[in-house]
Amino acid sequence: MNEESAEIEQLFSSLLETYGYDFRHYAYESARRRVLQRVQHEDLSSISQLQQLILKDENIADTLLRDLSINVTEMFRDPPFYRELRQQILPHLKQQEHIKIWHAGCATGEEVYSMAIMLTEMGLYSKSQLFATDFNNSVLDKAKHGAFPIQKMRSYVQNYQKSGGDQPFSDYYHANYSAAIMAESLKKNILFSHHNLTIDQPFGDMNMIVCRNVIIYFNRKLQEHVLQLFYDSLGNGGFLCLGSHESLILSHLKNEFEIVSSEYKIYRKLSHSKHG
Repeated sequence: MNEESAEIEQLFSSLLETYGYDFRHYAYESARRRVLQRVQHEDLSSISQLQQLILKDENIADTLLRDLSINVTEMFRDPPFYRELRQQILPHLKQQEHIKIWHAGCATGEEVYSMAIMLTEMGLYSKSQLFATDFNNSVLDKAKHGAFPIQKMRSYVQNYQKSGGDQPFSDYYHANYSAAIMAESLKKNILFSHHNLTIDQPFGDMNMIVCRNVIIYFNRKLQEHVLQLFYDSLGNGGFLCLGSHESLILSHLKNEFEIVSSEYKIYRKLSHSKHG
């Protein structure tokens, strides 16, 4: 272990011991890049200085946590994936008396609002409960508020239409100066809550889990931990949706799921009866 990686390990140990956030199993190069950017931004000369700073200043620690969060998102991101959900996956949930969907690592909420819109248009939202979680409280607050820059709406509308949406998108938000505020009707069945995928417990008996482009930032050990968490959280026949560069192919759980869509990385948990 070189000096830099040792300093990063000590920094992450401090984050865990002082604030309860565990980044020790994040993909090293991604974490390293974000840490060094924060060192530079704070005009520090070393990672060790940053470690000392976060122990003294909780605001700097919060800033570093935001740096390490994965917050790249948009409404109907990757429209063909949402088209697949709309046409092939959500119809399977119509027979359910109650529908439970977990958006893990929801960031600022664009994707969970996208799901709420699709469920509304399919007449399923009234019997749905959406759980939107993230370990970063500042992005959760933004997600709860549901206010997005008005200038992003044009691209969001294009994504929505490419995903198969054909309603007036303006029905789902109202403009308030420079922000687009999502409609209260979309928020009523969404529960936003703090959840840390590295240390917290499963959510029980989900019909679907959506966690796209999150575990790609974890090392293999943490990926396996999180995939086990998702397996334990899904009811039999529940769907797991991963990101375009993520897969179960190397996971110890690969035989516990059937592939629904290899192109869009959608899997379905096999019932226990199929495993004896």
